[in-house]
Amino acid sequence: MTTPPTMTALTSDRLGPPESYGLHDVPVPEPGEGQVRLRVEAVALGYVDALIANGQYQHKPAAPYVPGAEIVGIVDALGSGVDGLAIGDRRASWQVLAGGGLARFVLARTESLVPVPERLTPVAAASLLLDHLTAWYALFDRGWMQPGETVLVLGAAGGVGAAAVQIASRAGARVIAAASSPEKRARALTLGAEAAVDYQAPDWRDEIKRLTDGAGVDIVVDPVAGATFEPAFRSLAKGGRHLILGFAGGEIPRLPANLPLLKNGALIGVDARHLYESDLPRAMEIWDTLFELAAEGMLTAPDADIHPLDAAPAAFTALTRRDKPRKIVVTP
Repeated sequence: MTTPPTMTALTSDRLGPPESYGLHDVPVPEPGEGQVRLRVEAVALGYVDALIANGQYQHKPAAPYVPGAEIVGIVDALGSGVDGLAIGDRRASWQVLAGGGLARFVLARTESLVPVPERLTPVAAASLLLDHLTAWYALFDRGWMQPGETVLVLGAAGGVGAAAVQIASRAGARVIAAASSPEKRARALTLGAEAAVDYQAPDWRDEIKRLTDGAGVDIVVDPVAGATFEPAFRSLAKGGRHLILGFAGGEIPRLPANLPLLKNGALIGVDARHLYESDLPRAMEIWDTLFELAAEGMLTAPDADIHPLDAAPAAFTALTRRDKPRKIVVTP
């Protein structure tokens, strides 16, 4: 009897914290109908990967589980019924809850595969997949941003925040970046922000008023929430939109119901997973645009800390550090 081929993967037989996961030999997956197998070239990791792996996300994957959803790889095998793809094609795929990226090979549905331009490296493409999709979807599809509007980006040096700074400024918005350290604020300025404020300073709302001549901001891009949530909402102009993308600040805050009335403003939820599941063609359109902009040098992929697969346990553990300055990418 022939022994099935195996591969190395970071996996655990139960959902749990990063230390629950280790490198193990598992069977190489075989693609089914409408699937391809990718030889993984790069997988980008974000804080949401740690939440999913720990069972703290809204939806829980089945165990055993291999983390890593932002994947770029080379088509290695085709399942039945697959047309328009060939062995050797480079494709990107966001595997949402399926994960599987922290391994030598992974299966992907053909409809979820995004072509990667030759001028774009696998690391850059993987780094753009989720944060930049989320920022684009937030600003244009949920926030209806227009050129000339003022956009306040909280957590402007984080993955989604930095993407929002770049995308909004490139589209003609005036961007005010909010970040907690001089280094992070300086980074936001290099990405296109016109001004930067320290949202931990007691008078940071006064600075927003000064920068907007008392009018307030048209849009708040907020992946932080926590203690900055209500002050940021209060900084909206009349008819402004506060886009809530996550709770990196830890606390899930409440908002007095009179504030949206007084501001004639809107609190709008942004979940890229909803876009992916309800309107995949729109998600694919956004990814195609992002990849082309990056390939043409009009959008900068985040700086990455690159780790080989045998260092995946340490890379995965690093996701829980709030001070990580760069995107974490594993290259099996």
